[in-house]
Order: sequence, then C-alpha cells, then structure tokens
Amino acid sequence: MRMSERHKMLAGEPYHAGDSELVAEQSVTAAWLARYNAALGQPAAVWRTLLAERLAALGEGSIVRPPFHCDYGWNIRLGSRVFINFNCVILDVAPVSIGDDTRIGPAVQIYTAEHPLDAAQRRSGLESGRPVAIGSNVWIGGGAIILPGVTIGDDAVVGAGSVVTHDVPAGARVAGNPAQVHAR
Repeated sequence: MRMSERHKMLAGEPYHAGDSELVAEQSVTAAWLARYNAALGQPAAVWRTLLAERLAALGEGSIVRPPFHCDYGWNIRLGSRVFINFNCVILDVAPVSIGDDTRIGPAVQIYTAEHPLDAAQRRSGLESGRPVAIGSNVWIGGGAIILPGVTIGDDAVVGAGSVVTHDVPAGARVAGNPAQVHAR
C-alpha cells in the first residue's frame, strides 16, 4: 500500500507539501488562525478555547498571544503554564512539544520543516521535517529561531535573537548566531 503524503510527512520522510490533502489541511488551519488572530482584544479564556480546537495538547493555564502562525496546529503540544508572546511562528510539519512553565518571547520562530540541499530535489517539491522538543522551565528570548531537530533541555535559557542550530543541554545558557553555550 502506498503511503499518503501526509503519512510520509508525519513519519519524517520526504513528502510533497503541495499535495491536495496537505493543502486542504493548511486551508482549515488558515481559517482557524484567522479566527484566533482576530481574537486579539478578547480575554485569554477565549484564546484558550480557540487553541483547544486545533492544538494536539494544551496544558492548564497555557496561552499563546495572538497574532500566531503555524502550518497545521495539530502537531503542537503545550505543557501547563506555557506562555508564548506575540508573533510566534511554528512550522509544525513534524511534532513540536513545549514543556511546562516555559516562556517564549515575541517573534520567536520554531521550524521543523527542512528542504533538500540538492537543487533538483528542491525543484521536485520534496521537503521533510524533524521534531523540535523544548523542555520545562525554559526561557527563549524574543526573535530567537529554533531549527529543525533541535532539543532544548529543561531550565535552559536561549538569548534574544539567537539561532539555535544544535541541541541545548539542560540548564545551559546559549546565545548568538549560531547559538553557543555561555558560562552561567
């Protein structure tokens, strides 16, 4: 039996992002995001209700301040008391998990999507994704970018504007482009 492009995407295999099933899912997400982002002036309880419609998991007390952008939503898992500030972008073609009590500054970008380095493969429309896992009690400063496949350990701090290209150990402080571990 041939795997659908969605199943290939979820399995972390190369897939065609322009597949009609995936495009239809992105359209549903776009409509949901329009409703969510239009709720900017509403109480946080309204935001939570809308988030619960689309996210894979929404822990108690977690909030994402609109505007927010993602590919699908159903690949995002938030632990309890997670706070994500304005203008976060999560490209969730692979799972994104964010642990309890994590704080994410404004304009942070979390990418799971990858494109082939080979030009012919890129032209063919193939892409893939690798999961991103962010532990508990993590602080990610505004404007940081988290690249595909990265794991950030519990209690870590990522400096504002950093580009995180590799895993961050638990309790580490990283900053820069690319992000490097700094002494405490």
